Amino acid sequence: MSKGNTEMKRLALLVAASAAFLALGGVEEIRQGDKTVRFVDCPKCPMRVRLSPNAKDATLNKALVAESDRAALAQRIFRLMDVAADTKRPNPKRPLMGWSSWNTFGLDISDSLILDTAKAMATNGLKDAGYRYVNIDDGFFDGHDEKGNLKWNLKRFPKGMRGVVDGIHALGLKAGTYSDAGANTCGGSRGSGLYGHDAADCRLHFTELGFDFIKVDNCGGWQFGFDERRRYTEISQAIRATGRPVHFNICNGQFLGTWMADVAESWRTTGDIRANWKSLKGIIAENLYLSAYARVGRYNDMDMLQVGRYVGQIRNAYAKEDTGLTLEEEATHFGMWCLLSSPLLIGCDLRNMPATTLELVTNPYLLSMNQNDLGLQASVVRRDGETYVLAKDADRKFGTARFVAFYNATDEQRDFSLDFAAVDLGGRVEILDLGERADIGAFTGAFKATVPPHGARFYRLDAERRLDRTLYEAEAAYLSDYQELRDARKAGTAFPDQMAGASGGVIVRGLGGRGSNDLVWRDVKVTAASSLSLVCAAEADGFLQVCVDFDAPKKVPVKATGGALVTVELGVTLTPGIHTVRLFNAHADSCTPDVDCLKVVRAREAR
Repeated sequence: MSKGNTEMKRLALLVAASAAFLALGGVEEIRQGDKTVRFVDCPKCPMRVRLSPNAKDATLNKALVAESDRAALAQRIFRLMDVAADTKRPNPKRPLMGWSSWNTFGLDISDSLILDTAKAMATNGLKDAGYRYVNIDDGFFDGHDEKGNLKWNLKRFPKGMRGVVDGIHALGLKAGTYSDAGANTCGGSRGSGLYGHDAADCRLHFTELGFDFIKVDNCGGWQFGFDERRRYTEISQAIRATGRPVHFNICNGQFLGTWMADVAESWRTTGDIRANWKSLKGIIAENLYLSAYARVGRYNDMDMLQVGRYVGQIRNAYAKEDTGLTLEEEATHFGMWCLLSSPLLIGCDLRNMPATTLELVTNPYLLSMNQNDLGLQASVVRRDGETYVLAKDADRKFGTARFVAFYNATDEQRDFSLDFAAVDLGGRVEILDLGERADIGAFTGAFKATVPPHGARFYRLDAERRLDRTLYEAEAAYLSDYQELRDARKAGTAFPDQMAGASGGVIVRGLGGRGSNDLVWRDVKVTAASSLSLVCAAEADGFLQVCVDFDAPKKVPVKATGGALVTVELGVTLTPGIHTVRLFNAHADSCTPDVDCLKVVRAREAR
C-alpha cells in the first residue's frame, strides 16, 4: 500500500472513530446559547472531549472525566467554542484570508473562472469560515495605451473588469488585483506594470473598479535597478491617495527590510512556493526567526497555500516541481501558516476542492492561531536538529493560554517532550489538540507526543498560572536594520546564524557599527526585581551598550572570547513591569559581540 493510501486509510479510521464517539448514547447535556456540550460514555475513546467543526457542539466523555469535574470542563469547552467562533469575525487587522488564482491557473484565467470560483467560495463554507478575498493574479491586462490607460486582456476578460469586481462584491466577498513595480509583470505582460502609471493605475484599480487588495511584484523593476524602499513607498503613497482601505502586499521574494511595515500590510519573505515538501520545509525554515517583525495589521507572508494539491493529483504543466503533498504534509503546511500568522490564500481549484482539504482549512480551532486580535507570530522556544517547539500567546499577552506546536521537519518519526516551564506555564495544564479538535487531558510538569515525519501537532495549552520568562533568544528579537535583499555581512546588518552550542542553535551576528543596527527585546515582563545577563561571544575586545526603556544607556565591556560563548553580567536590574531591552554599539571602530540570549533572574534567586 502506498504512503498516500495509508494516510487516507488513517484519516478514514479517524473520521469513523470520531463519528462513533459522537453517536454513542447519553442524554445528558449542557446548553449555553446556541452551543451544546453532550455527555456520553465511551471507555475506549482516548479523548476527553470532541468538538464539532461548527464550533457549536461538543461531546464530553464521561468515562474519562470525573463527575465532579464535568461542569467545569464543559464551561472551558464553551469558552473554546467562543474563541473558535470569533475566528469568523471580520477584522482588517488580522491576516488576510481568501484565494489566489496563480498556483493552479497561472496566466490561464478568465472572467468566468474568477466568478465561478467566487461563487464556490461563497457556497462551500469557505466564506463562512472567514475566507473573503478573491485575488486575481497576473494575466488580466494587456499593457497601456498611448494615453497611459491600462488595457484589459479582451480574450480572457472580454467585458473588462468592472463586472468581475461587482460580481465578487455581490457575493459579499472582496476583490484583489495584481501589478508590478516595474514596467512588465512576472508573467511577461509587457508594459502592464505600475512604473510611470502609479497614480492613474491606482485610481483605476481602487477608485473606479473598487478592488480591495493589491499584490505588487518586482520582476519588471529589476531592469531599472530600483531602490526597493523608495519604489514601494511611492506605490504605497499612490494607493493611499485614493482614500480606499486597500490591503497592500509587497512581493519581492525576500524580506526587504523592517521599513516594509511602514508602507504595506503584508510582505513576501521567500521565493515562490511549490507543491512539494522541500519547498514547504524551506519556507518554514526562512520564517522561524521572523516573529519580531509581525504585529497587528502587519504580517510576514509565506506565500499562497498549496493545500488540496496531493501527490499524483496535480494537472498543471507550468510548474513541473509541483509533485504534490501528502495529507500529513498538507496538515503541517496549513497549521504552520496559521501558527506563524501568515496570510491564508488558498491556491487550489475551489470548484472541486477535496473534502479533506475543505475540512482542514475551515477548522476554526486551527484558524484561532491565525485569526485573533493579538497579531503574534510564534517563535522557536526549543530546537533539536530539525525538530522544533514553537509557542505564542493565545487570548491575551502574558495570559495563561498559549498555542504550542511540535514541528518535525525530519524524514523520521520523532518523540517530543515539553516541560511546561519552557513555554512560561505552571501548575495544571489542560491541552486541546487543535487539529483533532479534541481535549486530550490535564497534565502537570510536562507533556509528551510522537510526531510523524514531515508532521506537526498543534495545541492550545490552558494553565493555572503564567510564569516569568527566564530566557530571551536573540534570534527572536527585533533587529532594526534586518534585511535579506543583500548579503548581510557586506551590507553591515545583523542577522541570525546557526551556531553549535547556542541555546537554540542560533546566534545573532553583525550587530553594531551604527546605532540603528541594534537588537531589541520588547515585552520583557517580570513580576519581581530581576537582574540581566547576556550569553555572547566576541572575536576581539569590545563593548555594547544596554538601554532599558528610556533610561540612559550603560556601556558593558566584553573581552575577546575566541568565539566561545560566555555569560556577561549587564549590571542592570528590572523593576516589576513590562520592559524594552535594547543592545547597540554606535561606534564603527569597536567590536560588538555576537549575542546568543538574554537571561533574566529574580534578584532574590541570584543571591
